[in-house]
Amino acid sequence: MIANNLTPYEPTHPGELLKNEIEYRGISQHQLAAQMEVAYSVLNEILNAKRPVLTEYALLFEEALDIESEMLIKMQADYNLQTIRQSKSWSKRLANVRKVAVAL
Repeated sequence: MIANNLTPYEPTHPGELLKNEIEYRGISQHQLAAQMEVAYSVLNEILNAKRPVLTEYALLFEEALDIESEMLIKMQADYNLQTIRQSKSWSKRLANVRKVAVAL
């Protein structure tokens, strides 16, 4: 196995990184939500990995925290891919697609 192809057992949502960052900086979620002009509930759901970091939010985080939006978007894409790949129902669906593709 090539070391670069290793994936963590648990995918990391970008909200976890952002939550740690605002805690380190001593910024409250209410304060950051107001600065970014988003609802507190939206910010809280992102930070608790219940909502994805969309492009619009990534740009807001970039302006508010100086964290590159591209990195957040890539983290979210990696999280999405790893989460779906670990899904048993999705794995079964892909196996069925492979069977049909081989038959063609």
